[in-house]
Amino acid sequence: MKMEVISGLMDKLKQMEAFVAVAMRASLTAAAKEAGLTPAVMGRRLDALEERLGVKLLVRTTRRISLTHEGSAFLEDCQRLLADMANAEASVSAGGVKASGHLRITAPAGFGRRHVAPLVPRFRELHPEVTISLNLGDRVVDLAGEGFGCAVRVGDMPDSTLVSVRLADNRRLCVATPKYLQQHGTPQHPGDLSRFDCLTLSSEASQTRGWAFCLPAADGVSAQVTHLKPGGPLDCSDGQVLHAWCLAGYGIAWRSTWEVESEIASGQLVELLADYAAPPNGIYAVFPQRKHLPLRVRLWIDFLKHHYSQPQFWHAS
Repeated sequence: MKMEVISGLMDKLKQMEAFVAVAMRASLTAAAKEAGLTPAVMGRRLDALEERLGVKLLVRTTRRISLTHEGSAFLEDCQRLLADMANAEASVSAGGVKASGHLRITAPAGFGRRHVAPLVPRFRELHPEVTISLNLGDRVVDLAGEGFGCAVRVGDMPDSTLVSVRLADNRRLCVATPKYLQQHGTPQHPGDLSRFDCLTLSSEASQTRGWAFCLPAADGVSAQVTHLKPGGPLDCSDGQVLHAWCLAGYGIAWRSTWEVESEIASGQLVELLADYAAPPNGIYAVFPQRKHLPLRVRLWIDFLKHHYSQPQFWHAS
């Protein structure tokens, strides 16, 4: 009986590995070749996985392979589970081996200055044989091509050949100072924002869709994410400037929790329209897909996950 259970678990693992490989390469043939299998074997594993789950994960045609909505959601979970399993195996096999070598990290400029850079020296205190280079910038770098071991990224992850591990949730919310609200009142509905001074990113910035809110759908029961483009007398292409203007009391801003959570905790800023907040996106550690993740990269990801999982970290930053 035990052997049957183990065999069943191994089959499930092989099916998940096949699914991730095919999804990452968008090619059954390429995934099979890399795994040292025939396309027929790879296809049977995918068929067995979909049959067991009762869900279509991939749309396969003679020309291309694409993920279904359910497949996209399942892919992230599979990647995380396989990465955790690889990390567990590395922990056992590494034994008392110390992390060493050079670690190249990249992160968005604003987030990196505030929530990555302070952790780098602390990580090296724990692992003195690791040297670290931190690259901060808003350009999305080619990790494998430019020699980076890990990236920290904020927002929804596009489909790619990279592996992502979710470190924390990130919400976007409206905030203003108590003084501004005393002088101008408090919006009760996202539609009220047209009557307030909203501090927005200028048109050449990346926030082109506007501010996201969860509003009732036409049926009055369900809710859907709706994007609004409020206006105001001030806009800027730099989010940190908008943050500073908001703290100075010049209006309402739509910012990430990683940027304003400490000011909300201290009372410098007040969260607005919380009942209409859109679902959170994520903060991710992203790394090239490798069979054996270097110990220094795995320990760095675990280090980030440990700190980012603590609410007091965001309040104190």
